[in-house]
Amino acid sequence: MTPPPVVWFVVPKGIDDPARVSGGNVYDREVRDGLRDRGWTVSTVECADSAGVASALRSAPDGTLVLVDGLAAGWAAPEVEAAGERLRVVVLAHMLVAAFPDATEAQIEAERRMLRHAHRVIVTGRWTGEEVAQRGLADVDRITVAAPGVRAADSPEPEHDTALLCVGVVAPHKGQDLLLEALDRLPTKDWTCTIAGSTDSYRGFAERIAQRAGDFDGRVRLPGVLVGDALADAYRRSALLVAPSRVESAGMAIADARARGMPVVGTAVGGVPDTVVGGGAILVRPDDPDALAHALTSWMTEPGLRERLRAEALRAREHLPTWDDTLATIADVLEAA
Repeated sequence: MTPPPVVWFVVPKGIDDPARVSGGNVYDREVRDGLRDRGWTVSTVECADSAGVASALRSAPDGTLVLVDGLAAGWAAPEVEAAGERLRVVVLAHMLVAAFPDATEAQIEAERRMLRHAHRVIVTGRWTGEEVAQRGLADVDRITVAAPGVRAADSPEPEHDTALLCVGVVAPHKGQDLLLEALDRLPTKDWTCTIAGSTDSYRGFAERIAQRAGDFDGRVRLPGVLVGDALADAYRRSALLVAPSRVESAGMAIADARARGMPVVGTAVGGVPDTVVGGGAILVRPDDPDALAHALTSWMTEPGLRERLRAEALRAREHLPTWDDTLATIADVLEAA
């Protein structure tokens, strides 16, 4: 009898922590659980820092197939580089650090080292894969795109067309500050906006967002992290997802909205245009609150536009990738490695 395939999965600590929800954590959980459902033996190693990653790689027996989350791999690039000599290392790159405007040279160099020495690189979107190749971080034949999947979900049932939702870690690259500036420019106050997401990673920024939100007389709600039924209810009660990111690989919240047939107003950055292929979205220039305000005003004041975007979004959700599609791609890469 053939034994099940085995993979060590090295991830940042806390991927199951409901207080630390992120797109990367959701993706990692889907990979872990999905591979197990497919018959793989998955040994998950959670690491809090570079020492943890280094220890995990050193303890893996020679020839072990190791899938390393790109964030964890970046913490211990020299160890990932060395491990490539005796382990079969595959890096799962959710995002490209070099694309962030505040990335340090040390972070960029760490990313360069760990990607160059991986046997294979899995990326979560076409844009990220092209960036990795164009920057010379990995050869094209070592890069595979495994876009986040979706699960069918009920369509929204908002009481008002002006109920807005923004989901994601509260952080500069997610652009919640731009959203608040855009909301302040709207010609009407007949709207509400829920900004849901973890505030732990960028506390100073999150505090400024909370303070600024207080200027809107209760129309901006900051419930923190929403999961399970609470998150599903937030989508159900909202008419439009707003994704004002400055940097984005694919956008798990956008994918969740697409699975529901919910229209999106977002920024044309990174992999977002690929995520909204099929219509149902308005994309604007990044880092431009005036452009974002104009798009939101159009949504609120033009019934014909709302009807068209909803129809497009509902049609597009019939053609979205599923998590089964994602896992099949990842399993193929791991088997080839």
